[in-house]
Amino acid sequence: NDTVMDHFMNPRNMGDLKDADAIGEVGAAACGDIMKISLKIDEKTNTITDARFKTFGCGSAIAASSMATELIKGRTIEDLEKNFDNDQIVDALGGLPPVKIHCSVLASEALNAALEDYKKKTNE
Repeated sequence: NDTVMDHFMNPRNMGDLKDADAIGEVGAAACGDIMKISLKIDEKTNTITDARFKTFGCGSAIAASSMATELIKGRTIEDLEKNFDNDQIVDALGGLPPVKIHCSVLASEALNAALEDYKKKTNE
């Protein structure tokens, strides 16, 4: 659809964050997609102030990563842990074909890995 194509052709927040507070990287051997999400987090409010991604994969994987970074900015860690999953990415993209849903799952897993990384670094 147009939204998926827009996020694929014009990805938002692509790249690395210098001095990231948290990094999550996941991969799916079945399809070869690899996703990395870097986060800047306000330690006083536990709010995501910036998010970037690097994805090696198909157009749907890039679009899902791009959309995920857009959806998480400004949200708290607590909110994301309780109220964020791959369905929100799929909905925001206007849907993905059934064979590409795993791309949204990977983006959600990359975020979860980054949040776990942050907790380890801050001993939360």
